[in-house]
Amino acid sequence: MCAVFGFLNYKGKISNAVLKKLIHYLSVAAEIRGTDATGIAYVRDGNMVTYKKPKPAHKIKLFFPKDTRAVIGHTRFTTQGSEKRNCNNHPFEGHCGTESFALAHNGVLYNDKELRREQHLPPTSIETDTYVAVQLLEQGQNLDAENIKHMAELVEGSFVFTILRNDNTLFLVKGNNPLTLYHFPALGLYVYASTKSILDNALQKIRMTEKVCEVRTDEGEIIEITPDGKLNRSDFEMQDYIHSLFNPYNWNQLDYAKWWMEDEREELLLEYCGTFGVSEEEVQLLLEVGYDPDEIEELLMDTEAMEEALTEAKTLLQCEA
Repeated sequence: MCAVFGFLNYKGKISNAVLKKLIHYLSVAAEIRGTDATGIAYVRDGNMVTYKKPKPAHKIKLFFPKDTRAVIGHTRFTTQGSEKRNCNNHPFEGHCGTESFALAHNGVLYNDKELRREQHLPPTSIETDTYVAVQLLEQGQNLDAENIKHMAELVEGSFVFTILRNDNTLFLVKGNNPLTLYHFPALGLYVYASTKSILDNALQKIRMTEKVCEVRTDEGEIIEITPDGKLNRSDFEMQDYIHSLFNPYNWNQLDYAKWWMEDEREELLLEYCGTFGVSEEEVQLLLEVGYDPDEIEELLMDTEAMEEALTEAKTLLQCEA
């Protein structure tokens, strides 16, 4: 369980100061889905720049220069590859011919080792399963929707990929993990995050109240947003990866898919709930009355809803007593 977030400021109307606050609040809100590492990528003078650290978002300063038009970001919940080796953290850089790009991923890929053998991918010191997606893209001469489709149809697992090309074209590759995309037409701004609650939480903090449109994002779809704000859609066919979870060949991969297990999700909530002013005891109370980690995650972003849920939970337990 990780989170992706970012923006494309295609009209250049919004100040660097506001965009930095936006990325800061997006990254901090996204900590609910991962605190092991934080990173961003952006374009400077036609070159990709990545900045990442094995720290939670609230402990680092995410910087990007003036006139930055697009940023992709990631908060990590480690599954494969220690976050202490910073090369394992997101985003990852890659090259296709003369083009460069950065990629961030939310999810787990189960056939990365198999793909490295079958596709004759070069050895790498990067241990993260995500990096196979970068290497598959690098086999193409161009970083475009067709190349991304080829990659997305080879990998098996859960995923949303976000890819930034060095001309500030943004690609959102919607697999079976969550993704919410907002468009502010008057401002010339696209903003995205793994969940609606992360987006809403960050936008409330910077008091962005302009008219917003939620853009549809469907599973099996590649959304390409050009530097001038034009949105194009294309499709890919998702691989059926459920069988691989029960294939003895892949049992060792279940060990690092911690996001798949409820107790790991609960542990992360207990670690981070205090940032939202909610105690571990209150989270345990909600778990006890039947809330699942996803529901509690949403409640942490909504103070009023959280108070109502806690009141109902206390009443329910009193009645049972």
